[in-house]
Parts: sequence; C-alpha cells; structure tokens
Amino acid sequence: MKIDVYTLNAFAEEPHGGNPAGVVVNADSLSDEVMQKIATKIGFSETAFVMKSDCADFRVRFFTPTEEVDFCGHATVGTFFLLHHLGMIENKKYLQETKAGILSVEVRENGLVEMQKAQPRFHEKLTKRDADFAKVCESLGITTEDIGVHPIVDGSPQEQLINHMEVVSTGLRDLMVPLRSVEVLNHLKPDMEKISALSKKYNITGYHVFALGTGETTAFCRNFAPLVGIDEESATGSSSGALGCFLVKNKIINEKVKVQSMMFEQGLEMNAPSRIYVKVINEAAVSSRIEEIYVGGMASDVQKVEVVL
Repeated sequence: MKIDVYTLNAFAEEPHGGNPAGVVVNADSLSDEVMQKIATKIGFSETAFVMKSDCADFRVRFFTPTEEVDFCGHATVGTFFLLHHLGMIENKKYLQETKAGILSVEVRENGLVEMQKAQPRFHEKLTKRDADFAKVCESLGITTEDIGVHPIVDGSPQEQLINHMEVVSTGLRDLMVPLRSVEVLNHLKPDMEKISALSKKYNITGYHVFALGTGETTAFCRNFAPLVGIDEESATGSSSGALGCFLVKNKIINEKVKVQSMMFEQGLEMNAPSRIYVKVINEAAVSSRIEEIYVGGMASDVQKVEVVL
C-alpha cells in the first residue's frame, strides 16, 4: 500500500522553524491500524488524517508515533494551511470534528490559521506543600525556588508571586509550570523517565514550562511529553491555549481587558523557532471568566512524500 503524506512546519514564519506535522487528506478508507503505522513511519509528534464528517466540514484525527490523541493544535494549523494551499478551502471559518469536540477554524487573508479551543478545564494544583511539587522540579533539574512568576499589570511586575503548578486542559491535559526567569527555562535538565512517571500519575500529556517575556513576547515556553513519545516539542498549540487560560485565570496578565492577545515563543532551544498566537476572550472586562479561546499561527515548507506500508 502506498499513501501520499504531506509534511510541513506549523507555527513557522520561516522555513527552518515551527513544529513539523504530517497530513493525510481523504483518509476515510484508512483503518486505525494503518493510520497508526503511517504516523509511526512519518515519526513527527503528530500526523493528522482528514475525513468527511456528518456534523462538521471535516473530521480530523490525530496520531502520535505511539497512539491516537484527542486533539493537536499544531497539526490543526498544518492541516488547514495545507487545505488552503491545495485550493480545497477558502478564507473563511470552518468546523472540524475532533475527539475533543467540534471546534471552529478560520483561515485569514494573511495565511494565518486561527482555531477555537475547547473551554478550559482547571484540574489539580501542586503547591510547595505537595510532595510531587518537588518531584516535578527534580524531573526538570531545578529547585523549588525556581518556580513562580510575578503578575504583570500595565507592563510592570507586581510583588505577588504565583508559584503553583496547575493541570489545565483546552483539549488535552497539561501541567503548567511557571519559572522565575528565561535563564532558568534555557538551562533545564529534563529527566524523561521521571517526567513520564509523573505524567502517567496525573494523566497528563506532559509539562508546559514557561517564563514570562517582555515586549511583544508574552512568554517563552518549552514542552515535554515523553509519555506519548515526544521528549520535547518545538510548538504546542493545545498547551498554548491552556497557558493563555492559566495566565488569565490566575491574573498573571491584566485580567480587566476583555480580549487578551498573547504571543508565545517556543522551540528556540531546538533551533526551530515558533510563534504561537493566543486570544482569550473574557466574559466581561471586569471578569476573568473565560468565554472563548483561539490559537493561531502560520505554516511553511509544504512537501509531499510517499509512504509504503
């Protein structure tokens, strides 16, 4: 059996950046076993399979090299960028059916793909009183004193320190880990076995570790998900949506603004610079109750390869 698979770099604004994804269009005839074999052979963190849907414009399924996952942000960006590139869709909104729900995706005039994320769910918190707090730090090669961010209001850091970790989901469960500086983020020493063990215990995809940025960069991020076969990922859309909600809910950024627009940079340590745009809409300007979440980005370097099974 020979299958055409498109490859591209999602969340990339230059050819060598972003997060590679595979995309198979017209995948209705493929079995689960075949889709898994293709994703394993491609070897990217996720490969998307596009199918017909009875309740949306498209049904999209996502496979890592080892298993199917409910949703993947960067592969969604890659999928709709590719469909637009191939002339299969126009600049407008579409609905995609995923295992995380039916979500909207909009292709804009400038080529930006913006996707709606599922409503956030906030789960377990880890504080210094919890034994696993120190274990997470140990798994990253840091101390407990390296955890924490100061809220930013009107461009200035505040005295209050937000120093808890929290499992947040806008489709996939990830542990948000705030760090006190970009320097700490750059010098992490992750132990993949320990991260996998804690990820399994908390039923999370992985860790999304971040430090607040300056200027147009809201935060610099790194993502570790060895439990699902991804030691480190250069761009993670699903986790970026969760991070945006974490920042708003914990009032780390100015929660009195109704529409919060953020830009996260990821993949710098992997020489695959990525930019991920997140928009969080509050119910009202005086509330941090989240109404809608959108994650967007560009893509580059479309190629077609033939996979023989």
